[in-house]
Amino acid sequence: MRPTKPSSQDERLAEVFGAPLDQLLATPGPTRHLREALELRAFLAVAEDHVAWVRNRVHDRSSPDRPMDELAEDDLRMDARWMEAALTARRGYLTALDKLLRAEPPAEEHRPVQFTQPVISARAVPAGEQATPFVRGR
Repeated sequence: MRPTKPSSQDERLAEVFGAPLDQLLATPGPTRHLREALELRAFLAVAEDHVAWVRNRVHDRSSPDRPMDELAEDDLRMDARWMEAALTARRGYLTALDKLLRAEPPAEEHRPVQFTQPVISARAVPAGEQATPFVRGR
């Protein structure tokens, strides 16, 4: 299993697919829906990490403990651009993941399908022979 960053949708994935994230990640031969959901979740986790990273950098730069002379318009403007890009990416991944999860049936509907087929109990008789009926008790 590969290490993962947490995402805001981990619990929802567990609800939809009926298993905790670590089990979903370790699933051998996942379905197409699960594979796509896990890929989107990974991109979402990176985007959310970027949002947090920029947010923390802005908080650090604008901390009341810092000298006012260290504030730079260009740095804050660039941080605003980075934040916009990270939030746009996060919204895109959230939208795509939401659409995918809405298309996935609820976890309780994930059960193997068994088809029952009628069993033929008669046997063929070679041409020219007469079939003898089966009579119970003989």
